[in-house]
Amino acid sequence: MKIRQLHRWDLGPREAMALQDRLGVMVKRRRDFGKIRTVAGADIAVDDERRVGIAAVIVFTYPHLEEVERKTARVKLSYPYIPGLLSFREAPVLLKAFGRLSTVPDVILFDAQGIAHPRGLGLASHMGLILDRPSIGCAKSRLVGWHDEPGQDVGDWAPLRMVRRSPLAKRGGRAASDKVIGAVLRTRKKVKPIYVSIGHRIDLESSIKVVLSCLDRTRIPKPTREADHLVGRLKRGA
Repeated sequence: MKIRQLHRWDLGPREAMALQDRLGVMVKRRRDFGKIRTVAGADIAVDDERRVGIAAVIVFTYPHLEEVERKTARVKLSYPYIPGLLSFREAPVLLKAFGRLSTVPDVILFDAQGIAHPRGLGLASHMGLILDRPSIGCAKSRLVGWHDEPGQDVGDWAPLRMVRRSPLAKRGGRAASDKVIGAVLRTRKKVKPIYVSIGHRIDLESSIKVVLSCLDRTRIPKPTREADHLVGRLKRGA
C-alpha cells in the first residue's frame, strides 16, 4: 500500500501543534468514495518497558466482514508521550504495518479520534491524510467536547460538540459551541456508547452507518476490536 510522505516526524511540540493546525484544514469532511468492498481496522499497543509500539491492521470484506489480510509491525518508539500529539508517536508504527498490505482498503476504522481533537487532527484524520483513504475515528472514550446522553437503543446517537472557552463564563469555566465534531453512538442496548468522528474523506452520517454495519453484537466494531485483540496478544508475546 502506498504511503505519502507529508512531513517529518521529528518535530518539537510547538512545531507539531502548528503542523496539526495546517493539516486540519486539509481534512475532507464529505463522502469521497464509491462502493465499499473492503474495510480495515487498525490499532496499536505500546510496550512501555521496551519502548516499542506494536501495530496491527486487518482487512475484511464488506459488509460480510470475512478476513482478507492482516499485517503487523513492531517499531522502537522515538517520540515522547504528549497528550494531543499521540499521532506523532503512534502513526510511524501503524504506517509500517499499512506499508506491508497488498490490499488497499476502501475505508479504515481506527481505535482513535478523528476531528474530535483539540486541533481537529486526531490519529484517524492524520493517518487518513497520509494514506489518502476514507477513515473513521472509533474511540472508546471522549477526548474533547460535550454531549447529551444518547438513547438506549442500538443506533441511537447524540452530537458531540466542541467546547470553547467563553469570555462570559466564570474564570476557568467553559461554554459550548454548536460545532459538531462527532457522534456519541450507542452500539449495544444500555451499554456505554463509543465516540465516532470523521477521519478523512467521509461525512459523519456515512461514518455512523459504516460503524453500525461493522457490529456483531458487541460494543466495539469488529475491525478495530480484532486489531485490538491482535496487538494485545503480540504485546503479551503470544
